[in-house]
Amino acid sequence: MEIQGLPGRLLAALGPAIASGELPEGTVLRAEELEQQHGVSRTVVREAVRILESMRMVEPRRRVGTTVRPKADWDVFDPLVIRWRLAGADRSAQLRSLGSLRVAVEPAAAALAARCADDDDRRELSALAVELTVTARAADLESFLAHDIAFHAAVLRASGNEMFAHLKDTVGAVLTGRTEHHLMPHRPREYAVQLHRDVAEAICAGDPERAERAMRTIVVGALEELDATLPD
Repeated sequence: MEIQGLPGRLLAALGPAIASGELPEGTVLRAEELEQQHGVSRTVVREAVRILESMRMVEPRRRVGTTVRPKADWDVFDPLVIRWRLAGADRSAQLRSLGSLRVAVEPAAAALAARCADDDDRRELSALAVELTVTARAADLESFLAHDIAFHAAVLRASGNEMFAHLKDTVGAVLTGRTEHHLMPHRPREYAVQLHRDVAEAICAGDPERAERAMRTIVVGALEELDATLPD
């Protein structure tokens, strides 16, 4: 989700500051101060604060004002919250947490997709597997990332489980974060691309065991690579 205009600019300042702890739990965000500091109107402040409230990062308190909530209350599945946390000192913990989520969900989603995918799903996955191969060989990381996000979203959607499908933006955010923070190789590894082709082929063949096994190898491998790269 991209927030445009002045509310987006204010949100881009406040969100990372809260996520990084620069504005810690209990900080009171006063509208008058935000207007002066950021040169925006009261309407812009209200809109940005409303979005932060929807993420459960802040809450209005009577006689106090808008207050930063504890991290445990935040909507940690929100793609913007993920992006802000990845941009700060919380990056390692965030990536490991998201990696563990992927290990728990995506292999099961691949197995379900092998049982539930329709012809459109199969065509989409096959086409995306080809695009991943082409862009990997060209070392076109930007296009590869777009196809990778689309591939994993397609698997989640093809599972037929609406709760799995709803995680597509969360998975997309971690894939984007890995690339933006230079945690991916300059050229995608051939064995990883082959595993994506294996997932697509297994889903198209209606082979849940093979689909689950290939997807598990992808997500476990990604988590192990992160553990080897990230500081403790």
